[in-house]
Amino acid sequence: MSVAILLLLLGLGLLEAEGRRNRCFFNRTQEYCTCYNLSEETTGSLIQCLAATVVEFRGGDLEKYVAFPIRDLDDAVIDTLGSLIIEKVIISGVLVPEILLARVLRFFSYTHVKELAFDSCVFQGTGDWHEMNGQSLPILSLSFHNVTSAPLTGNEPAFSSLSTWLETLQELVVTGSHVTSLPCAIGKVFRALRVLDLAQNSLGDESLPPAFCQGAFPQLQALSLQRNNLTSYHSVCESVQLLRELQDLNLSHNKLMAGPSSSCQWSASLRIFNLSNTGLDEVLTPLPPNLEVLDVSHNHLHAVDISLSTLKKLFLSQNMLQAVPSIRNYPLLDTLHLDNNSITELPWDEVTLLKRLQDVAVANNPFNCSCSGAGGLQALAATGHLGQGWPQDYTCQSPPGYRGWQVVAVPVSVLRCHRAAVIAPLCVALALLSLAG
Repeated sequence: MSVAILLLLLGLGLLEAEGRRNRCFFNRTQEYCTCYNLSEETTGSLIQCLAATVVEFRGGDLEKYVAFPIRDLDDAVIDTLGSLIIEKVIISGVLVPEILLARVLRFFSYTHVKELAFDSCVFQGTGDWHEMNGQSLPILSLSFHNVTSAPLTGNEPAFSSLSTWLETLQELVVTGSHVTSLPCAIGKVFRALRVLDLAQNSLGDESLPPAFCQGAFPQLQALSLQRNNLTSYHSVCESVQLLRELQDLNLSHNKLMAGPSSSCQWSASLRIFNLSNTGLDEVLTPLPPNLEVLDVSHNHLHAVDISLSTLKKLFLSQNMLQAVPSIRNYPLLDTLHLDNNSITELPWDEVTLLKRLQDVAVANNPFNCSCSGAGGLQALAATGHLGQGWPQDYTCQSPPGYRGWQVVAVPVSVLRCHRAAVIAPLCVALALLSLAG
């Protein structure tokens, strides 16, 4: 097997892995093949990966292959690559000389690989990418996690040479890699990108306007900015206004504040909004006008007083709510999560409305198991829509006689708890009988 094909299939020249030297291991059930320490002399072990759809190569040092001559592939090798069913290649724990990557990446055009992932890799040096001019690849998803590389600013020429491929890419993931900026010119290359995940980086409020400039990511539908250094709710709103196709925005695990008042209006296309773990003590406004899913769990909310006629799912777990927000403000709501708040009971008028929902979760609240408190929960559970946690995570906090009881075990009867509901119809019946007499 030629060195070119070895590098293409491995993306590596692997170092020792403890106890697993120069071997591939195939999991037939998962169609997943993991290779350790392969070298040109031991490529016979690759045969085990021929039936895999995912191949992972762990560890290595590619520097010893930098000087190897890499020739164009002959027809037999091209046919071999075309016959492989591998759809995803993962390269982890490797030092990657960019000059070598630039020379072998084009050979992926002969494969059916749709996903290429780098995990815990170090990219070294500068590649000569001119051979990729006009080159298309079948890879639609590209991901980098915990990688070290030169700053993106200044690498615009490389992205230009890769533009024929990158403008067809649909998913880009760059997580845990200390990214501080994303130049405008780079965003303009990704013409077809639908998903962009930039979680666990070092992006600040000032980083976003150039990243999402006019013409950048024109087809983007899902954007994750969780676990960055964002602080201004309104600055984020203004920065992503040009993403006209954006439907799903994740800002969780940032420390957001309202800041100065702003007239910024979120894109009308936005449907899913994640503001969990953002330190909020109130729901910030304005909210996207056509929102269907809102996650504000794991915050410090004491009340929720918003009205969204399009909302279908509302997640409020792990807050400080003392009462259930009125769902009259959400006529289309089908999911409501209120776990781990300070709610003591579900009022009967709200229970009647909650019964129309498909998924209600109120576990781990300090319930008052009076007639209305326990009765409301039991009535809701009887509909079959009370979510995961019933009955084991529904425990009485008061009154003292029921403390520690499961709510499901509290005796509740209509006669004892709702005498008016029984006495009034009885009185009417007696009156009618007396008239008839």
